[in-house]
Amino acid sequence: MLLFGGESSEHTVSISSARNVFAALDDTKYDVVLGYIDQIGKWWLLDNLSDQIDNIGLPQLLPVLGTGNFKVLPTNELITPAVILPILHGANGEDGTVQGLAKLMHIPIVGCKVSASAIAMDKVITKELLEHNNIKTVPYEVHILGEARPSFNHLSNRLGSSLFVKPARSGSSIGTSKVKNDNELSIALSEAHKYDSKVLIEKAISARELEVGMLGSGLKARASVVGEICPDREFYNFESKYDVNSQTKVIIPADISAELSEEIRNIATHAYRVLGCEGLARIDFFLSDDNILYLNEVNTIPGFTNISMYPKLWRQEGLTYSGLIDALISNALEK
Repeated sequence: MLLFGGESSEHTVSISSARNVFAALDDTKYDVVLGYIDQIGKWWLLDNLSDQIDNIGLPQLLPVLGTGNFKVLPTNELITPAVILPILHGANGEDGTVQGLAKLMHIPIVGCKVSASAIAMDKVITKELLEHNNIKTVPYEVHILGEARPSFNHLSNRLGSSLFVKPARSGSSIGTSKVKNDNELSIALSEAHKYDSKVLIEKAISARELEVGMLGSGLKARASVVGEICPDREFYNFESKYDVNSQTKVIIPADISAELSEEIRNIATHAYRVLGCEGLARIDFFLSDDNILYLNEVNTIPGFTNISMYPKLWRQEGLTYSGLIDALISNALEK
């Protein structure tokens, strides 16, 4: 079952990724069931993945816990997936909820389990765990909805004169703002709180953006070559990532020393194990202008769109798009 869509603000990104994955799946090897989650959370059985998804009149999918089956309404037919491949981003998809449902249904699922998915989704908890394990992250503060709003001067005394404000449990840079004064901070907090009650306020680092892919589980997990993102805007926001006119560049392998590349890959592998990740992840770093390396975030279901870094990293390693999907499915079935 290829599972995509979802309730989060990254719904359209999920659909775009799923189209690429669906095209790459070998139809002589897999009988693919298309499971679409709409934006209010209902699950539907699609017969094709067209440009426009219209679920009117489509059969609905209902999980039957403990049986490995989905019931199809209104026919009451049972569908029994051998494995679920979730191409979901954000809340109610990437955060451990769907992973928990798969566990309750007794169906293998590609990627991380419940705890690692939930932890990596929360940027604050991720930072706390990484810092506890001597992995450097960007200095930060946290604002919870309902708390008194901090002043920009108070924050800048610790974090510097330029800050990033972002939802703690969201992705694709949605709700993220760069702020340089008190008025901008107020607007940015309001925007970020539209997506999450917990907001991360970080020191803005002038840095190169480096990324590495992880594949596999346990001692068999391996890190890809390191790639670099060169955004076409002040920072790597949603438009810079997904706009059809984006001039953002992806450089693989990144133009860094062999020693730094090895250090990044080692830290990524360590972080992957610290968080308990399995199957796959994309781990993002900042290399500051003064050559300090920070781990930025861990993405347990990275994008699979035409411009996404994760499949490009593995292609550089000689693994085709189809081969990558095969490896992910095999890993889930082995687990």
